[in-house]
Amino acid sequence: MMGVLDGVLMELQDCALPLLKDVIATDKEEVAFKDLDVAILVGSMPRRDGMERKDLLKANVKIFKCQGAALEKYAKKSVKVIVVGNPANTNCLTACKSAPSIPKENFSCLTRLDHNRAKAQIALKLGVTSEDVKNVIIWGNHSSTQYPDVNHAKVKLQGKEVGVYEALKDDSWLKGEFITTVQQRGASVIKARKLSSAMSAAKAICDHVRDIWFGTPEGEFVSMGIISDGNSYGVPDDLLYSFPVTIKNKTWKIVEGLPINDFSREKMDLTAKELKEEKETAFEFLSSA
Repeated sequence: MMGVLDGVLMELQDCALPLLKDVIATDKEEVAFKDLDVAILVGSMPRRDGMERKDLLKANVKIFKCQGAALEKYAKKSVKVIVVGNPANTNCLTACKSAPSIPKENFSCLTRLDHNRAKAQIALKLGVTSEDVKNVIIWGNHSSTQYPDVNHAKVKLQGKEVGVYEALKDDSWLKGEFITTVQQRGASVIKARKLSSAMSAAKAICDHVRDIWFGTPEGEFVSMGIISDGNSYGVPDDLLYSFPVTIKNKTWKIVEGLPINDFSREKMDLTAKELKEEKETAFEFLSSA
């Protein structure tokens, strides 16, 4: 793949980006992972036709065990690790377990794309820009069981902040089509362009990393997959689960005290159950990988 990587390198050079000092293209772990401040793990084994989820997990456990071990060996202990390659939550957990001396809190996976998709759907429906919508939440897995929740989201209408439910006055859309549209958006993109999301995924990674580095704006929270230990939302410990977070000094905190209705509870539990099953399958392979 080094030839392909050289093509990416040419493109990066040709962007003449003002902040880009240097790019090192390599296939050597000791070069790629040395003294990292941030690691964005984009590569994973994609699901092929006729492939069982179990086979997919097995192939990826191998990849992310290696990458976790390389982080452990070569990166700074303060490294922030963002996993994008799917199944992102469980891949992130695998990498985290394979790098025991790096704090668990330093690992996160990308659910910002889902978060942005949810924001955009609300904005489209209300005829505003995405900037006017804040505090949507993606709970759980970056899969079709994720739960896009707008019970706590706000939208700016005529200069005033209103709750999304109040602004839209269309509960059946918010509890039905809105949720399935966001859950299945990745598949819709593939169906339409025969390739998976590229630009929107890249934008979401930039949003995610920027918020880790510079923090979230006052009064706003974002979604990211993080370790569930000690959360107050009844999600089992030791899962990589997407929560609403605020970030300050490069440290995330789960947003506490949001009331959870029965509809939300059921959806949050369903996606936790899937993550628990994925974890169990992955960890069977982890010991033998």
